[in-house]
Amino acid sequence: MEDQQKPTKKIAINYGLYLGIASILISVVVYAMGKQHEQGIVVPILSFVVMATIIVLGIKKFKDVNGGFMTLGQGIKTGVGIALIGGVISIAYTIIFMTFIEPDSLEQGMEIARQKMLDNPNLSEEQIDAQMEMAKKFSGPGMIAAFGLLWTLFLGFVISLIGSAILQKKENEY
Repeated sequence: MEDQQKPTKKIAINYGLYLGIASILISVVVYAMGKQHEQGIVVPILSFVVMATIIVLGIKKFKDVNGGFMTLGQGIKTGVGIALIGGVISIAYTIIFMTFIEPDSLEQGMEIARQKMLDNPNLSEEQIDAQMEMAKKFSGPGMIAAFGLLWTLFLGFVISLIGSAILQKKENEY
């Protein structure tokens, strides 16, 4: 059991670092392009593809290190570990970004959201104000970190489950 934990931990740390660094690089590129508030669909899709690729490569590495064998549980454990470490790194960067690099980022995003709501003729001023108040309650660094980590772990679990189901091979299979 101990032999199995060492490769899981080492692989999760290494690939989690890769995922965290890749996430930060994507964020920096988006910021450098001035698109942090207007990402569209491309950035989330790119982020998901990068995350899925790194997690599956980490799971495959675990399988290779273990002589080509891996259970579903081992793969999920490795993949979720990668997502956890990558998510913590990415969230730490996001909080540093929001606190020191671009402290007005949150307010700018809220103003853009308000303008989009004002363009909707079906929303009254009271409805817009209520939605903005609710958004403010959920937009502090702690809430962003909590929701970000939960989302990352959820995606990491789903990706790990699918990747592990495909890659699993138990030792008693021939």
